[in-house]
Amino acid sequence: MKIIIDGEIKDMPALWFQDDRIRFIDQRKLPYSLEFFDAITVEEAAYAIRNMVVRGAPAIGAAGAYGMALASITGMDINEAHQMLGATRPTAHDLFYAIDRLRDIIVKGEDPITASEEYARDIIERCRKIGENGAHLIPDGGNVLTHCNAGALATVDHGTALAPMRAAHNQGKDFFVYVDETRPRIQGRLTAWELTQENIPHRIIPDNAAGYFMKKGDVDIVITGADRITRNGDAANKIGTYEKAVLAKENGIPFYIAAPASTFDLKLPHGDGIEIEFRDEKEVTEFQGYPLFGSGEKALNPAFDVTPVEYIKGFITEYGVFAPENLEDFFSKFE
Repeated sequence: MKIIIDGEIKDMPALWFQDDRIRFIDQRKLPYSLEFFDAITVEEAAYAIRNMVVRGAPAIGAAGAYGMALASITGMDINEAHQMLGATRPTAHDLFYAIDRLRDIIVKGEDPITASEEYARDIIERCRKIGENGAHLIPDGGNVLTHCNAGALATVDHGTALAPMRAAHNQGKDFFVYVDETRPRIQGRLTAWELTQENIPHRIIPDNAAGYFMKKGDVDIVITGADRITRNGDAANKIGTYEKAVLAKENGIPFYIAAPASTFDLKLPHGDGIEIEFRDEKEVTEFQGYPLFGSGEKALNPAFDVTPVEYIKGFITEYGVFAPENLEDFFSKFE
């Protein structure tokens, strides 16, 4: 991804493997500072995933693949490492796709470092193609709304929801992006930071302002990423996505999900089977350690919701854009 450091443009992935360690851009520190987190053990890799040093389904998958490589290097039992990494973020399908794949590779005696690096490169290329395939959906002179962060930070590079925007911008299209703040972790700050690096016009809006702009006719298309998509097309994504999809349909606005094949869980028939992660209530009741509510107040903090397929116009993938009724054609390309 493009990052401006001291006035210079540098190209950097969200995470990579170097000197027998995983190096992460610490997403908890952005946009205030660009800092890095190193994991040299599986335990540290699991900490990075659980505590959102890294986040976003494809990037979590890459972190899981690298974590399995660390297990091989450090002599940790592969099954123990698989269980530890798999327990960090239960909703994201890419994580399980990656650690299952690396476990099989290690059992076969193949080089896990090479395999994990190939996995990350593969995700990057898939996301590049998502951008290439979805760029035509971005209206020249129009307005896009997105929720959470599904950019390069969430996918190693390029992004899912942000990939078509990057590609359209590089094609010379002029458009504007509404960036949901995405409570409670304010992940819109990451999207805004990425768009700033790319010089794409945007504004951050409160989560509950999206309907206002939709009703005014100021939104032409909604694009989000996803953490797990079932066989029928139901999609789990950051909490609040379902609301945006319902509002979009009510206002006649197309709602698209951008995701690679690794995000699709073909073993699950529909979204009722997706496990929804609940996170620490302090993410809701506090901000950077400061209490936001009265003493003793409790909160509920679901990290994801599920958007039923009937609210989704199409899926932007590395193989093309598919309407829900054509998903089996998409599955036939990799199943």
